[in-house]
Amino acid sequence: GGKYVDFLVQTLKPYIDSKFRTIKDAQYTYIAGSSMGALISIYAVVKYPDTFGSAGIFSPSFSISPDLYNDVANAKWNKAPHFYFYAGGKESDTMISDMKKMEDLVSKKNCCISREVIVPAGEHNEKYWRDKFDDFYRWLTGF
Repeated sequence: GGKYVDFLVQTLKPYIDSKFRTIKDAQYTYIAGSSMGALISIYAVVKYPDTFGSAGIFSPSFSISPDLYNDVANAKWNKAPHFYFYAGGKESDTMISDMKKMEDLVSKKNCCISREVIVPAGEHNEKYWRDKFDDFYRWLTGF
C-alpha cells in the first residue's frame, strides 16, 4: 500500500497537475475507494496529509488491516481532513462496528470533519457505493 500511495503522490498527481488545470492544494484533492480501496484512501490521507485533504471511505474492510487504527491515532494533520464513511447493513457482521470504531478515533482527534452514512439494506457492492457517491461529492464540495 505504501508504494501505491507513493506512486499516486510522486508520479500520477504531478502528471495530472501538469496536464490539466487543477487546484493543487490538499483542500481540493480527494481520494475515495471501496472495500480495500477505502483502506488505501484513509491511509493516503494519513501518509500524505499535505496532498490529500479528504477521503471517501466506502465499505471499509478494516478487519483486514487493524494496524490502520494505530496509523490514524498517530497521524498529524495541520489542516482538518474530511472523511465520508459509508457502510451497508447487509455487509459483514463487523463492517459497521469496525467503521464506527475508526470514525470515533477520527472524531477524538478534534481536527477532522466526518460524516457517517449507513444504509440498512446496503450490500458490499458497486451499486450501493455508486448510489452514495453523489452524496459524498456534494458533501465535500458544498454543491
